[in-house]
Amino acid sequence: MARSKGFVEFNEDYCKGCELCVNACPFNVLAMSANVNNKGYHFSYMKNFDQCTGCQSCALVCPDVVITVYKIK
Repeated sequence: MARSKGFVEFNEDYCKGCELCVNACPFNVLAMSANVNNKGYHFSYMKNFDQCTGCQSCALVCPDVVITVYKIK
């Protein structure tokens, strides 16, 4: 069975850079950006697009609900 693909979208303006999503990702897909948002926080982004399965672990731990996960067919 083929592994499903996913895509993670962040609302960067509301991310506080807590890194919970980065630590929760079992496939090392996410990282913290060197850039900052309009509030001065480093935000999360997808660094390994091809490794994402859409498992939603990142979205489930986000305390600010800034993550949307899409499954790609």
